Amino acid sequence: MNETMHKTAAPRARRRQPAKAITGEWCVGVLSTGHTGKEGALVVASGDLRLHATRAASCLLEPAAGDSVACLRIAPNEVWIMAVLQREESTPNVVSCAGHMRIAVQGGALELEAARVGLKSQQLDIATEKTTVATETADVVGRQLRVIGTSIKVIGSIMSSVMDRVQHFSKSYLRTTEGIDRVAATHLECEATQLMRLEGEHTLINGRELIKARGAQIHFG
Repeated sequence: MNETMHKTAAPRARRRQPAKAITGEWCVGVLSTGHTGKEGALVVASGDLRLHATRAASCLLEPAAGDSVACLRIAPNEVWIMAVLQREESTPNVVSCAGHMRIAVQGGALELEAARVGLKSQQLDIATEKTTVATETADVVGRQLRVIGTSIKVIGSIMSSVMDRVQHFSKSYLRTTEGIDRVAATHLECEATQLMRLEGEHTLINGRELIKARGAQIHFG
């Protein structure tokens, strides 16, 4: 009977111990002035310790010298900067991350509010169903500008353009001017394939030196 009890108790003694998580130690320190250590690690002074730390992926605010940071120490040589707790007012805030970054908002809106917003990129792509831009003054400067659309409408009180050369092509061109429509040029040509018509209550043709009319038939009156 003792032998049977010994065989029954043996498997119970070999039961697995509960799994344990990796422990970590939190600490607070100040990023050193010469904050770059070996292999690009950041040097954090925490008490009497000088820790070589790495910025965690979730810490998007880039640490700067003199910042008070919260660190998680997993191993003697593995320290992660989890957050920037405090920094001087004169230090600019830079949000940065390595690699591709995407901001996604599900079922809501994304708004940016600042005194000045600047975008700097080698290529800017915007894809949207509707775009509304409201501004007091707008300047667009570029070496080449191309606008492609099925329907383009421009409304304003004054339009002024300065070009070295203007080239226009359209199947139909209709223009209506309520006031004066004046063209001043060194050399002016008007050419029609089928019909050219000039009509007005008073029509004046003035040639300082020569007026010449040529046709198979010429009718006056």
